[in-house]
Amino acid sequence: MDKAFITGITGQDGSYLADLLLSEGLEVYGLIRRKASASNWRIHHLAGHERMHLVNGDLMDVTSLTRSLQQIRPKYVFNLAAQSFVPFSWEAPEATSGVTAIGVLNMLEAVRMVDPAIRFYQASSSEMFGKVRETPQKRTTPFYPRSPYGVSKVYGHWMTINYRESYDMYACSGILFNHESERRGLEFVTRKVTWAAANIKRGKMESVSLGNLDAQRDWGYAPDYVQAMWLMLNREEPRDYVIATGEQSSVRELCDAAFSAVGLNYEDHVKIDPRFLRPAEVNTLLGDIGEAREQLSWQPATSFRDMITKMVEADLHRVDNNITWET
Repeated sequence: MDKAFITGITGQDGSYLADLLLSEGLEVYGLIRRKASASNWRIHHLAGHERMHLVNGDLMDVTSLTRSLQQIRPKYVFNLAAQSFVPFSWEAPEATSGVTAIGVLNMLEAVRMVDPAIRFYQASSSEMFGKVRETPQKRTTPFYPRSPYGVSKVYGHWMTINYRESYDMYACSGILFNHESERRGLEFVTRKVTWAAANIKRGKMESVSLGNLDAQRDWGYAPDYVQAMWLMLNREEPRDYVIATGEQSSVRELCDAAFSAVGLNYEDHVKIDPRFLRPAEVNTLLGDIGEAREQLSWQPATSFRDMITKMVEADLHRVDNNITWET
């Protein structure tokens, strides 16, 4: 039975990836830091699964990574762990750079030392493009990151390429554009908006404060995107891909989709607050998925409005049943 090792398994992508790999018949091991179990809510439904295992360790501790790989001997390693909330990366740039940049190096080095035949996936980000140099953004588009998070992701991306080319390792990166779901954290703007729409509809809130409503993103559905990760590690040769939808929506359109799903007008409830503006704004991101479509036979299956509706419906269920957003 093939084994997979996932860092960031308690996050949005890690939990959906675990679901997928278990459905494919793999044995799944997830790296977690020893801390309160409250952060594990996204994988509570997998508790007790006979092929699901959690392993204690830390991306900043190469010894723990090496030990885990020696004991597990996985065929696949998916490195999804990161401090991924862009605004917080300005508040904690050193901490963000640690796990999001150096953590990638540590994981690559552990793979190289234990078994360089392991197939390694690195979660790269559209935030690497930042102040975009061309639209749409392709695998070859120059990077111009605009946050400590984006800079850290560029480091991890290029380190993955260097290990692939220097040590002949099967190491590749998926440059994933924004992707959301019912498991998204409340700090992210999509979930902040859908949670507010559900609470306002039920009379538990009156308004929500946001920053730049004109910022545009290429938003996709997380379960679709983990399918692309799996396809990437099953190609004959490793290669990096842009994973996106090829379509763009503004934060304003996000608000309209979420509030329309509950029969409300977002203009009556959304307020602009300068505190939520980034020090260096990324105004537009749009991915070119031509290579992924042609070489991976992959394309997104869920539209933007359908995704937002799913998120609103999930949040209405939480509100109606007095369930906190993180369960």
